Amino acid sequence: MPPTDADIPRPLSRWLDDYLAQLSVERGLSANTVSAYRRDLSRYLAYLVAQGVRQPSEITEAMVTGYQHTLASGDAAHISLAPASVARAVVSVRNLHAFALAEGITAINPAESLTVPKLGRRLPKALGIDEVQRLLDGIEQITPMGLRDRALLELMYGTGVRVSEAVSLDVDDMTRVLAADDAGLRVIGKGDKQRVVPLGSYARAALEAYLVRGRPALLDAVSQGGGSAKMNRARASGISALFVNALGARLSRQSVWEVMQVRAAAVGLTHVTPHSLRHSFATHLLDGGADIRVVQELLGHASVTTTQIYTLVTVEQLREVYVAAHPRAR
Repeated sequence: MPPTDADIPRPLSRWLDDYLAQLSVERGLSANTVSAYRRDLSRYLAYLVAQGVRQPSEITEAMVTGYQHTLASGDAAHISLAPASVARAVVSVRNLHAFALAEGITAINPAESLTVPKLGRRLPKALGIDEVQRLLDGIEQITPMGLRDRALLELMYGTGVRVSEAVSLDVDDMTRVLAADDAGLRVIGKGDKQRVVPLGSYARAALEAYLVRGRPALLDAVSQGGGSAKMNRARASGISALFVNALGARLSRQSVWEVMQVRAAAVGLTHVTPHSLRHSFATHLLDGGADIRVVQELLGHASVTTTQIYTLVTVEQLREVYVAAHPRAR
């Protein structure tokens, strides 16, 4: 059985805690980002303990490279990771060891020669406008769940918000926007940065229907469900949330993924994820002539370089049309 967090020797766990404290306090990383670092590095420390390591100074270069191999190939406790996930974990390990060297915890950096796997440039998968229309029109607005799912997906496609941003919205955020015809929706994005995104008429109408007929019905069902301790806790956790589940609790990112799978399958779409709607939002804006700087602001990208990947999508679409339509393109 692989080591658990409780099995990690104190010198190793203190090293990790100190590093995460630096990320949080000195570098100002968000709680979600620090949690992601903790997950990655806790797995690394568990691997080291299995190798007999009890002190940071006992870690060798061979152990570090061995860990990178297990990330890519998997082991008894974990499946193999995708190249992007391996790259992220490798960077985390390198930074942890650089911290140890800088703080005098170790005299050498055994991860100094660790190389990050090269990743091919992957274009985002965007749905066609007709596919988005099919997805949204396939959601009935009769049941409370249908009203919720239509409002959720209309919001995500209509504003380009990340799934984490959508599920973190409170009902008060939305009622303020709906009360003013031209008000934008304030969204808290990565690094706790706030931005304002316009709310279109389709998303506005779906959200109004959900708030009037969907959300109250979901919360009423919880209050009439016997009043168990679990239901009461769920209701308390979701009382301020815009999007709630059948227990009245705030909808999770995983639940949104499941909603997408069910709704997409119902209309014959495959390989659709919550992020597909964000990709589609950006691609369709650029196809329609939007300035890339505007799209950058709407997506909440810190750099326009991140947004430029969507221009590659539109160029690829132009190339496909050219090849299909021009008699001398082949």
